[in-house]
Amino acid sequence: MSDRVKGACLTMGGAACWGVSGCMGQYLFTRENMDSTWLVPIRLFLAGLLLCGFYFFKDRKTLFDPWNIKKNPRNAIDLVIYGVAGVSCCQFLYFLTIQLSTAGIATILQDLSPVLILLVLCLQQRRAPRLFELCSIVLALVGVFLLTTHGSFTSLAISPAALLAGIVCAGTVVIYTMWPKNLQAQYPTPMLQGWAFLMGGTLFHLVFRPWTMGYVPSAVGVFGIIVVVVVGNVLAFSLYMSGVPLIGPQRASLYSFAEPVTAAIISTLVLGSPFTGWDALGFACIFVMLVLLSLPAPHKDAN
Repeated sequence: MSDRVKGACLTMGGAACWGVSGCMGQYLFTRENMDSTWLVPIRLFLAGLLLCGFYFFKDRKTLFDPWNIKKNPRNAIDLVIYGVAGVSCCQFLYFLTIQLSTAGIATILQDLSPVLILLVLCLQQRRAPRLFELCSIVLALVGVFLLTTHGSFTSLAISPAALLAGIVCAGTVVIYTMWPKNLQAQYPTPMLQGWAFLMGGTLFHLVFRPWTMGYVPSAVGVFGIIVVVVVGNVLAFSLYMSGVPLIGPQRASLYSFAEPVTAAIISTLVLGSPFTGWDALGFACIFVMLVLLSLPAPHKDAN
């Protein structure tokens, strides 16, 4: 199997797992009365324990090597930025957006990240966006407009808080997609994910203090927590981040469209979330945007 095919399968598989996890989160918020500030700290901390515990027994030296400041102080700084500002904040904002809207809306807003990645790449390369890149930016803006307003110039179809959380979430995707290149060249991606989850879970426990909320999940709620931890954290991030180095961040963003598609189908058919023609048009615009950004640049390899 070529690296490109393998990378595509890994990123699509990880994205589909995110879609399933997002819908489970929507179920927990709407049917089990959970709150994102209760769920996310527990989700991150448990996932971090699982992955770091695995590597503790498999390769203890490698597990703690990124924190060896004498050997390479940059690794520790990169890991904190990647784990806290990237992965962990993305997780919280993603579930907050789901709680404020739906899993489908949250995932499609998160998929604005390729446009932000494009802008970062243009700044790094000190160039203006090409014509097809400008078209992709316009499509992204049109898609978000249709999704969030349903064609109205005077009102929003979702809350401003959901829109803001979703857009900022897309920004955190840029961080965890582009920042860890140096770390990924040295360490296994699942191990880096473990530290990211553990740091985020610890931080959010201190910030939100979920043990003071008095919430006790039902048996179904416990099952839902297991799903979002194992499928949405351990499996999804490990698959997706293992695929990104094989096909590059821009092409990976195209295959990650499996996430909003999965989330929209499940949330509409199973959870009863509304899905209008405006939503379909918005999804189509975002998908075409991703296709355009996945095209190889003239005379250059897209990777």
